[in-house]
Amino acid sequence: MQLNYEIIDHIIHEALHEDIGDGDHTSLATITVDAQGKAKLLVKENGIVAGVELAQRIFALYDPNLQVEVFIQDGSPIQKGDIVLTVAGSSQSILATERLMLNFMQRMSGIATKARFLADKISHTNCRLLDTRKTTPNIRYMEKWAVRIGGAYNHRYALYDMIMIKDNHVDYAGGIKKAIEATHRYLKENNLDLKIELEVRNFDELKEAIAVGGMDRIMLDNFTPENIKEALKLIPENIETEASGGITEETIVAYAETGVDFISVGALTHSIMSLDLSLKAV
Repeated sequence: MQLNYEIIDHIIHEALHEDIGDGDHTSLATITVDAQGKAKLLVKENGIVAGVELAQRIFALYDPNLQVEVFIQDGSPIQKGDIVLTVAGSSQSILATERLMLNFMQRMSGIATKARFLADKISHTNCRLLDTRKTTPNIRYMEKWAVRIGGAYNHRYALYDMIMIKDNHVDYAGGIKKAIEATHRYLKENNLDLKIELEVRNFDELKEAIAVGGMDRIMLDNFTPENIKEALKLIPENIETEASGGITEETIVAYAETGVDFISVGALTHSIMSLDLSLKAV
């Protein structure tokens, strides 16, 4: 997926404004404007690094004169004691960007580490690991970027790029058949070409969905691995399949080995511990 720097730069500018406001008064008060310094990004916990390219972008947008030297690239394993990069230039600029850079890199690295761990567990299968929309508001782009760096895949980005008919949609629409038929009318009337995914909660809904047809993917929500194996026998080969709902690192292998095409895990982005990184003056 090609990066959208317009989105990235907008997020950076908003985050800098949130943090700096009318000035980093501590640095302005204690450090002369012409002071030069150097700092190293120190790894304090093993994992997968993510956000290196973003850090370079943050430094460059805030102060183009900052010089960054990268030693470890995005997606690489890191160990405690490693130095990911160094940044040199205005001491005031380094301090003004320090926390924003760390906040993004620590969270992105935590996500990438979890994504790599889970993706590796199911790498012996053809199943793909997906994230969800359970992301932090306004920084979804960074979190989904980190998922890809970790070796997993993005589900839909937002509400606008895929039709995903979930349980509440079915209930409000008056059933699966009505929801699917209304969806096809809507897409035709609005000249939209969007993939359609339908969530089913049990075998009765699954059988109804297969009878109705008209979807590209069926999500099997809170099915056990044993039930998914039975469900896959019923679903036509031209319809993709996805397992979702409460899948953990202890159960993900069993789900992947059923033969399901995708597994979506909300915990990739909503329950992540940030990786411990630190920016230290040299």
